[in-house]
Amino acid sequence: MNKHPSRLAIAGVSHHTADVMALEAFRFADEPAFLAAAQKNFRGVLLLQTCNRVEVIVEGSADSLKEFLERQGRKGFFLLEGRDALHHLLSLAAGIDSMIVGEDQIIGQLKKALADGEAAGTASPFLALCINKAVHVGVGVRQTTRINRGAVSVGSAAVLLAEAELGTLEGRHILVVGSGEMGLLVAQALAAKQLTAMYVANRTFGRAVKLAEKIGGKAVRMSELYHYITLSDVVISCTSAPHPVIHKAELKESMKARCWPVEGHPRPLIIVDIAQPRDVEEGAGAIDGVRLFTIDDLRQVNEQTMSTRRAEAERAAAYVDEELEHFVRQLHRKSADDCIAALHSWAETVRLRERDKALARLGSTDERTTEVIDDLTRVLTKKILTDATASIRACAEEGDRDAAEALVQALTRGMAADLQKGKEIPE
Repeated sequence: MNKHPSRLAIAGVSHHTADVMALEAFRFADEPAFLAAAQKNFRGVLLLQTCNRVEVIVEGSADSLKEFLERQGRKGFFLLEGRDALHHLLSLAAGIDSMIVGEDQIIGQLKKALADGEAAGTASPFLALCINKAVHVGVGVRQTTRINRGAVSVGSAAVLLAEAELGTLEGRHILVVGSGEMGLLVAQALAAKQLTAMYVANRTFGRAVKLAEKIGGKAVRMSELYHYITLSDVVISCTSAPHPVIHKAELKESMKARCWPVEGHPRPLIIVDIAQPRDVEEGAGAIDGVRLFTIDDLRQVNEQTMSTRRAEAERAAAYVDEELEHFVRQLHRKSADDCIAALHSWAETVRLRERDKALARLGSTDERTTEVIDDLTRVLTKKILTDATASIRACAEEGDRDAAEALVQALTRGMAADLQKGKEIPE
């Protein structure tokens, strides 16, 4: 008996079990190339890549997805199928599964994954239906609960971490590297901290200028990056670059300019790297004076804030469960459409055949008689199929596609023939 609402499968890694290095190793640097390769194996495929998760969402079987990812050299991933995959998708959009519980960015990230899939031609109608439902649930959760009330994003969590390390950010100099969505979240979180100076660096200087204007900071060019690192107390880096933008050798040189005159050790520099893949070259944390943190270190921020949102998270989970039931029934009903269409097509063929036989037996008939016979056969067929159609839909809503198909077969092929073959016909 098929209890899966559909052939939905999700595989990937997330902050629950993977650290920064594992996430980085699992990422797909060339997203269009990955989607193109996956499209040859699945009816639909989407790729969700954020700073703390990489997930592949397909219309297909879990076994096929597992084999495909293993051929791509990936391992150590979770694998979900059918109802479990749908529940994960809705929980994800609700913010329940996020590292920072209740954060809102996941909704935009799901929308982007769908938009990228549509642009690449890999987003099947079914996957679009699932993502749009998840987004709808995510919005509904935030409207009916307070799960995101006072919740922090990964960007603002980075600011809280830096503040905890320094005691206060008041009077400090902060450099934000990256002016995308995450850079904006970081800058907004910093805006209320009474900083002495905030610098914004980005590969595209114009974008750095726009963000700096929004938050009253100063835009700097990437060519000046290490000069402003020297001036700063904290660096929060969150670019979308596919490679490190802060290199160990140059950082080591810039730290020399931060040395105390007497002690010979550099003034401490806090770097919070929340990019995925990482912005800071591996080994930079070993440089004298550098205190390097990654998204792995943000887990403690969520643990500290989660206690205030635990009850809301439970309410959100209940909301997700209820919406999942509605959605699964909707998908089951949709899955019965093909069965019902086949039944009605068969019935119409029988109706026309028997109508024509009856008219032939009557011999010469006028237009009025022909209309009456046609209407009679049409009404009888419709009434006979009403209960059968309702039964098929009822089976489908319970996830029993096999029983729905057996009902169609009993009607179209003959119940007696099926019984002779020993096939059990649902009551």
